[in-house]
Amino acid sequence: MIQQTWAYMNENRPRFLRELQEFLRFPSVSAQDAHRADLRACAEWLREHLAGLGLEAGLIEGAGHPVVVGRAAGRSGGRLIIYGHYDVQPPEPLDQWVSPPFEPTVRDGFLYARGASDDKGQLFAHLKAVEAVLRTQATLPCEVLFLIEGEEECGGTVLPDYLRREKEALQADLIGVVVSDSDLPAENVPAITYGLRGIVSLEVAVTGPARDLHSGAFGGAVGNPAWALSRMLSGCLGADGRVLIPGFYDDVRPLAPWELPNLEAAGHDDAAWAAELGVPRLHGEAGQTTLARIWARPTFEVNGMVGGYIGQGGKTIIPASASAKITLRLVPDQQPAQVAARAGRHLRALCPDFVRCEVKQLFLAEPLLFDVNTPLLQAGRAALGEGFGRPSVYTRCGGSIPVVEAFWRELGRPVLLMGLGLNNDGAHGPNERFKLDHFFNGMKASAALIDKLDTLVKG
Repeated sequence: MIQQTWAYMNENRPRFLRELQEFLRFPSVSAQDAHRADLRACAEWLREHLAGLGLEAGLIEGAGHPVVVGRAAGRSGGRLIIYGHYDVQPPEPLDQWVSPPFEPTVRDGFLYARGASDDKGQLFAHLKAVEAVLRTQATLPCEVLFLIEGEEECGGTVLPDYLRREKEALQADLIGVVVSDSDLPAENVPAITYGLRGIVSLEVAVTGPARDLHSGAFGGAVGNPAWALSRMLSGCLGADGRVLIPGFYDDVRPLAPWELPNLEAAGHDDAAWAAELGVPRLHGEAGQTTLARIWARPTFEVNGMVGGYIGQGGKTIIPASASAKITLRLVPDQQPAQVAARAGRHLRALCPDFVRCEVKQLFLAEPLLFDVNTPLLQAGRAALGEGFGRPSVYTRCGGSIPVVEAFWRELGRPVLLMGLGLNNDGAHGPNERFKLDHFFNGMKASAALIDKLDTLVKG
């Protein structure tokens, strides 16, 4: 049966691509109020598309942008939730795009557009897989429920509120949740992501004099907040890449022996990556490989700094204030609230007494690690291997996906992170793209997973 489904996909490849391009033309930028109507139009388009596939489709309304729901009945018990998001990041800077961000363009085997990889292309692979199964097999093994939100990129509450409100109903007969909003370690290397790093986001503000001062008249007599902030930040991270916050590494869980071969299987090339990123060499915690640093080690990063005059030409001042935004990526078994408290204490201890500092907590997310031996993850790994035509590996992800934590916290079922993109797809940056082979192989893998749901339901 699966071969018949794949044949349907091959016959309809041109139409699937045209439909994805239509989906990508909506400038559904959730972070900008000017695009509220575009988000609504995109949600309505999705709802109509799901209904056209024969699904029971609707919108979940709330304070923000709606969640699109599509429900396909199954021939037996059990339910699989497939998650995605239709909102996208702002496309700026526009002058760095080779082709306009909302005019999807195919070049060299890639589809270029904002949202192509994050997340419209990955989501659409699942939609087309369900269509192909329904058209060739008439029914699905079990219920498939699409939950597609419009606030992933802006931290909205409509989906989390729905999960809390409908927790008991969603948990009933739930096999698990599939999320395709991540990437593969290399082109055509299928991988199941079983771990996500957590995050602590902080803002540090340092204030000194009541106003900017002339650096000639007051230099040497009044402390400089920008200098003080830079000293504080350098006291948090050593030149060897080790974080200097006391107790920071106390709860870090080391890689298990079985995980070490996956670092090799991912086929990472440090020199090639450095060249692609445009840096002289890679840098990070001493004594750790690059993939270990990204997947299984915590970090301290300065995301941005503001202080004093940054306009054209010089301006000789002592700035009245300076600030920085900081993120700390966490791994099992670090606790975000505890790490945030430790970081705050350390920064305040480093603050010189001639300035004042305030540390504000912006947001937290837990690190997650899923058991790769659960039936859903095993089935996902096999399905990806079938779709891409080669064995799949297990990987972790250096980023954080808050919605995965929400699914795990509220529903308590396995989450299958079935990424189809690449880490060089340019998500959040100019010239975002999605490899067409990954789009079509991802459809095949999704159909293969659906084909295995009978076994999962009975098992």
